[in-house]
Amino acid sequence: MGALPEIAGNGSNGHGNGNGNGNGATAVISGLVAPPANGNGRAAAALEPVAPPRPPGYQPDFTFSDLVAGYITGYDPASDTIDLKTNEGKAIQARLTSTTSAEFLRNLGEPYVDATGHLDELLKPGGYLFAYGIYYPENGAYTFEAKRLVFLGRQADEYNFERPDWWVRQLSALAKFYRKAQFGEGAPIDYTNYRTALRLGGEKTSGLKGVQETDTISRLVYGMASAYMLTGDEDFLDVAEQGTAYLRDHMRFVDRDEDVVYWYHGIEVRDGTEHKLFTSEFGDDYDAIPMYEQIYALAGPIQLWRLTGDPKILDDAEGTLRLFRKFYHDPEQGGWYSHIDPILLSPHHESLGPNRSRKNWNSVGDHAPAYLTNLYLGTGDPRHAEMLEETFDLIVGHFPQEGSPFVQERFHADWSADRSWNWQQDRAVVGHNLKIAWNLMRMMAVRPKDRYRQLAVDIGRKMPQVGADPQRGGWYDVVEQHLQEGQEVHRFVWHDRKAWWQQEQAILAYQILAGHTGDAEFRRRARESAAFYNSFFLDHDEGGVYFNVLANGLPYLLGNERSKGSHSMSMYHGAELCFLATVYERLLLDDEPLTLHFRPNPDGFADRVLRVAPDALPPGRVRLDWVEIDGQPYQDFDATALTVKLPDSKTALRVRAHLSPIGN
Repeated sequence: MGALPEIAGNGSNGHGNGNGNGNGATAVISGLVAPPANGNGRAAAALEPVAPPRPPGYQPDFTFSDLVAGYITGYDPASDTIDLKTNEGKAIQARLTSTTSAEFLRNLGEPYVDATGHLDELLKPGGYLFAYGIYYPENGAYTFEAKRLVFLGRQADEYNFERPDWWVRQLSALAKFYRKAQFGEGAPIDYTNYRTALRLGGEKTSGLKGVQETDTISRLVYGMASAYMLTGDEDFLDVAEQGTAYLRDHMRFVDRDEDVVYWYHGIEVRDGTEHKLFTSEFGDDYDAIPMYEQIYALAGPIQLWRLTGDPKILDDAEGTLRLFRKFYHDPEQGGWYSHIDPILLSPHHESLGPNRSRKNWNSVGDHAPAYLTNLYLGTGDPRHAEMLEETFDLIVGHFPQEGSPFVQERFHADWSADRSWNWQQDRAVVGHNLKIAWNLMRMMAVRPKDRYRQLAVDIGRKMPQVGADPQRGGWYDVVEQHLQEGQEVHRFVWHDRKAWWQQEQAILAYQILAGHTGDAEFRRRARESAAFYNSFFLDHDEGGVYFNVLANGLPYLLGNERSKGSHSMSMYHGAELCFLATVYERLLLDDEPLTLHFRPNPDGFADRVLRVAPDALPPGRVRLDWVEIDGQPYQDFDATALTVKLPDSKTALRVRAHLSPIGN
């Protein structure tokens, strides 16, 4: 989808690459273009084929810029013709000009590194390349002139983002960006100053309501806790701990009569006074209590609990789980309703409108990635494994559908498909499909079932053909579920932009699929997805990552999508990607060790057992090699179970756990 017309033929032209050589290359659509002289005035080629006769009908007569992602199949330095093969195998040819520039992929916080003067050395067959340029109509065909090249490494088989420290450094840079944006660089951490809305550079909005949403604080806590786990930076841990305390003190409601914990949507600060926002202020969920907001209120605190074992956090989680069971769960037909009304706490009240008696992906599937997998990893409690199992049994039982490569995401109470809800109608969110594949493979490490693996692999095989951009790389947003008569690609619902969080789902899905199966195609998809994300979503000027980019990779900076903080964006998805990409890349794909940091409290973990598995990993693939407590070697650990028996202590302990892959 989104591909250009069939590209064929050959061409050549001239280009100055910074070292005095004339270069050039041509891409043409349906035919060959007569090559002009190169930059030195020489004839670029002896053969000058004549363009074929124009077919009747519309003929291209305008220029446009675009991006090409592909593997180098050939490079002629005499004419500077670069031959590329796209992700789906289409041949494209590019002409370099006297103003073409080239650079190496760089991480957040790294300087620009120019590659323009080394094209002859870098344009080797097999290398993956991004070429941004301009298409010119010539004789009924298009010529593509590349203006900017991005190399992913210095060798054909080198990907900078596969360096062992790449994602760790990116996570540290993200954490520093959000720490500075919310509290100031090096300033005291004061959550009364926290704001959900942040501008492009991290500045807080002025003249608007001072809103502190529960979920965005929780997502910041998740990111900071994850950053501490990979770096051991105490400042990140401090931000996470103070954020969790703020959530408990300001956003939590303990219902003693019902014995449940409920989380407010947030707080609006007006004239220095807090005003509780009991129900959601977000348009899709307005004046209701959506389950996904309750789910994501746990995301950050549970990730912090993995580090500290704070019993207060666990008590809150158990109270929220009782809320889920008592008011959201359907005991007759299974699953969880998406919304309840704020008065009777019923999912069936008429005030809920289109959300009345509904179930959806968020209410059923988001438990696992947001908090439940981490809760199970930290407790080993079979109750949490059973809830995970119920979640994934429901997904494999109800979400696949005949006649569409995409899953069904919205349902009535009886699990019949809801194809009339609000904006979703009969439409698919590409990232949700990939998220399901990712989490099904995680579940294979908890309670494996063949049908979990089968659905995950099936989604992994189908999605590139219907949700990925075959020419430019990256993954689309929302598309129509079904093809209409005469259509060959699924239509975009609103636009062909690409959101940061959907790229995350693709990277993690294909990394874990490759890690479990060893399938080279899945590994290729993971690399291509990571290449697009790291090339175009990192904001090297302001910091953080962009919300959306255009199909061609340029940042989209209008409206809410200009922000670095909003109801939809905090630190969560970027941090989750960095954390788990590190885990999968090192332990499942590259056979690299990984050291994790923990900070158990004196009263942390009632059984005094620290479970250090960073994610649900295939049994027998990882071992715990060594442990340090407060800088000293410590021997009371189980290398196979990935557990540490903690000593009694009157102070918090600093624990380092070193994991190594065992191999396939």
